[in-house]
Amino acid sequence: MVRPLRRITGASALAVCTVCAVLATTTQLQGCAGAAAPLRLTQPVVLLGEVHDNAAQHALRLAAYRALLAAGARPVLALEQIDRERQGELDALLARRPPPSAAALVAAVGGTGWDWSFYTPFISLAIEYRLPIVAANVGRDEAQRVMREGLAAGGFDAAVPERLLATQAGDIQASHCGTLAAADARRMALAQIARDQFMARVLEQHAARGVVLLAGDGHVRTDIGVPYWLAAATRARSESIGFVEAGNDDAPYDRRVVTAPQPRADPCEALRTPARS
Repeated sequence: MVRPLRRITGASALAVCTVCAVLATTTQLQGCAGAAAPLRLTQPVVLLGEVHDNAAQHALRLAAYRALLAAGARPVLALEQIDRERQGELDALLARRPPPSAAALVAAVGGTGWDWSFYTPFISLAIEYRLPIVAANVGRDEAQRVMREGLAAGGFDAAVPERLLATQAGDIQASHCGTLAAADARRMALAQIARDQFMARVLEQHAARGVVLLAGDGHVRTDIGVPYWLAAATRARSESIGFVEAGNDDAPYDRRVVTAPQPRADPCEALRTPARS
């Protein structure tokens, strides 16, 4: 995954103002001047996707989350960006009075490799409204065990349709610009599935209260991601919203928000260029 460190300023702010939100019904909502209604979250279980480094998408999601809380909803906040083994520390920090700042919480339990400037505002709102925060990611060590020994070894459901596994592996190969062997991609797909299954467990656990999940677009796909693993009753009360870049994602979601691509270097260049000795 490519995660350049960018803040919502300059060209990124302009991208927010020119974004189009495209619904599953093909209705279009334009942002800023001449806008129709802003993005609204209407289901008790909401899966908010993202392209991890896209500043405009994070701004849109944050506005929708803030509006949801202002309207009276009090959902659990679940984050892919925190590994589940940190949940005990996370709960202890949130139990303090006064609670820590969002920055202090991130410094204590936040996962590495993320631009936390995008996620800290969500955590700040959750702390302000005294909402539970749930670590929704399967960490590196657990994921590697699944890759070596299979899903059952990690306590996950090993009954995975071949279609789902093959699609996950194909997406992983594509994200590695075709440089990854098929067998390695299938092993990595098992780790992705483990994460999807655990996120689904989190949503099931908190569905009665309401829960908002922040995760990458791959996790919120309705065909192979977290929604696939939800019980039918929970799925009926859920909505998956993919935040995608124009021309770069045709995966299925319940709703789709399309933004301009985030300026970034070609992520395949480093993979295709042999290392110099």
